[in-house]
Amino acid sequence: MSLTLIASAALIAWIYLALARGMFWRASEHLTAAPAPATWPEVVAIIPARDEADTIGAVVSAHLTCRYPGLFSVLVVDDQSTDGTADIAREAAQAHSGHTVEILPGDPLPKGWTGKLWAVHQGLSMAQARTPDAKYILLADADIMLAPDALNMLVSKAEQEGLSLTSLMARLDARGGWAQLLIPAFIYFFQKLYPFPQVNDPNESLAAAAGGCMLVRADALKKAGGIEAIKHALIDDCALASRIKDLTPSTNIWLGLADDEAVSLRDNRSFSSLWNMVARTAYAQLSFSPILLIGTLVGMALVYLAGPLIVLTFAWHWNFTVFLYASLAWALMAYTYWPTLKFYDRPPWEAAFLPAAAGLYTMMTVASALRHWRGEGGQWKGRTY
Repeated sequence: MSLTLIASAALIAWIYLALARGMFWRASEHLTAAPAPATWPEVVAIIPARDEADTIGAVVSAHLTCRYPGLFSVLVVDDQSTDGTADIAREAAQAHSGHTVEILPGDPLPKGWTGKLWAVHQGLSMAQARTPDAKYILLADADIMLAPDALNMLVSKAEQEGLSLTSLMARLDARGGWAQLLIPAFIYFFQKLYPFPQVNDPNESLAAAAGGCMLVRADALKKAGGIEAIKHALIDDCALASRIKDLTPSTNIWLGLADDEAVSLRDNRSFSSLWNMVARTAYAQLSFSPILLIGTLVGMALVYLAGPLIVLTFAWHWNFTVFLYASLAWALMAYTYWPTLKFYDRPPWEAAFLPAAAGLYTMMTVASALRHWRGEGGQWKGRTY
């Protein structure tokens, strides 16, 4: 394949991504204030927690100090933790008066379930018994801290727009060199895979959610088959979003980027932590298909690596036309990446390093496939799925 063809294909790909992929790169979907409902509906939060001693105290405290005017209760499901997670959650609950919190010891994981979804299922069963009139279920991760007014904003938006699922992509920890390189890129790639404007368009079939913070209508969750319907899913948030959006042509969902409404407390400064986070589910995103894996590798090489490599090797090929096409492709790549970098308070010149991040994520995807073929896929907190 000639360099001219490769450079042309890369440029065409970036013109398509910039203009015809739902304008994903604008990072434009954010939670804004909506009029308060006439009556604040009851909400119950379910927090599955497995070995979350480092974060569960702050997370429970944040839930209990929220300013939600309606009935709000919290269920923490301790999923067989060995690090004192339940005790820390209990201490945090005792330190705050106001909203109700209960710590539920989780049962052993049955076959066919992922751990998080089994914990959520147990929490839902208790919620249905204790708070049968709750209109909304807040599914929240044990490392996601919500701002005091976050629940008010989520409920107001859901009520005003008739949303069955309202989700926030939490602001992730981007401290340290590796996180500065990889976390904004992670958010960018997620937006490219699931363009938020298309997800939020009821006329589009595309569905996605961010599992760390999902406000779901209880009746919609029941109609979608409950958590049992996706009990084996590794990418459970998007699986749930797909089932809910498919309920009727008029079922609306919304996904946006959190500013400070939802913040992840997960420490991302370690490269191994970032590697394992992606390698755990990347091959599942490809439906465990070797053909899709090969297509992904070729696509990533063409879209993210070909242009920069052609530009940087100009002294070897001296083809000005190829250099121009490749430079334009790289420039478009950087231009579309800038809004996400800006969102994470990073300087614009770092957009030039998106190809490096793409190369690392490609390697993580290969590692994910290798883990799956070795029977080690989906590893998380001592469990392999």
